[in-house]
Amino acid sequence: MAKYLNYSGLTLDRAAALRRDEAWVARHLAHTQTCILPVWQGRNLIHTFEAASRPPEPVVLTGGAAHTLMGEAGTVVILGVEGETAYVAADISALDEDAATALAGTGAFEDLRRIGALMAGDQGALLAYARGMAHWHARHRFCGVCGAPTQSRDAGHMRQCLNADNSHMHFPRTDPAVIMLVAHDNPEGHGPACLLGRQKKWIDGMYSTLAGFVDPGESLEEAVAREVLEESTIRITDVRYQASQPWPFPSSLMLGFRAMATTTDITIDRRELEDARWFTPAQIRAFGEWGDEPPSKNRMPRKDSIARHLIDDWLGDVEG
Repeated sequence: MAKYLNYSGLTLDRAAALRRDEAWVARHLAHTQTCILPVWQGRNLIHTFEAASRPPEPVVLTGGAAHTLMGEAGTVVILGVEGETAYVAADISALDEDAATALAGTGAFEDLRRIGALMAGDQGALLAYARGMAHWHARHRFCGVCGAPTQSRDAGHMRQCLNADNSHMHFPRTDPAVIMLVAHDNPEGHGPACLLGRQKKWIDGMYSTLAGFVDPGESLEEAVAREVLEESTIRITDVRYQASQPWPFPSSLMLGFRAMATTTDITIDRRELEDARWFTPAQIRAFGEWGDEPPSKNRMPRKDSIARHLIDDWLGDVEG
């Protein structure tokens, strides 16, 4: 498995031990060198450049512009520090797009999935972190236990229920999902192949690895076997972990596996998939890319996805 996966590799110190120190939080939020990363309705503020050789970059606001924007934010989260510099996500989703863009003063609010694969280093990971925290706050404004309003605490890493009689604390959560490359040595008499499927809602021609959420009381290996069986009726063995990838679209952690099929006849669950097939390496090599136009042939998953890494690594192994 490749060492680098998009949206992973964040080098920021999350400063977990300091989040409850109100003086530390106030000092960093007031500091002129604090770096603000605006989020608007799930989109991050991005600089794009005309030169194709220069990748997109996050817009980072400091000084007066940053503090003006923070004053309009519904939620502010200290993501962490780099040395003495704090990085802060500021969610201004309550504004309309024109007002949000004007307040930022530069760049444009973009869908991270559209450009994440083009970004350098851990920048995509930082923006994904900011996006994920904004999403969690937006969906936890009321207590899931008693229904009382909640309020942000600990630099944005906890929400406190305001029930005076029985207050509850809520912490950010991520949903574990398994994603798996299922292989077979010779399912249709043409040598090695892997199982790929597609959902009807995907762009034309795109096939990807199977995936699904982990059920309560289920191990990861059990989830892999269950999801493959439910979606394709293929039975598997030799489930092996490959890698994980943060996937805040909106709030998942993708846990990547490879498994070997013990059966080959496919019957798809049409509530989940539109199609599923065995593909040989040669067939996959003939696929186009996710964004290719016109869609005249099958396409690979996005380059920023762990699905793409699972497929590419399998190709590398079977082709030597």
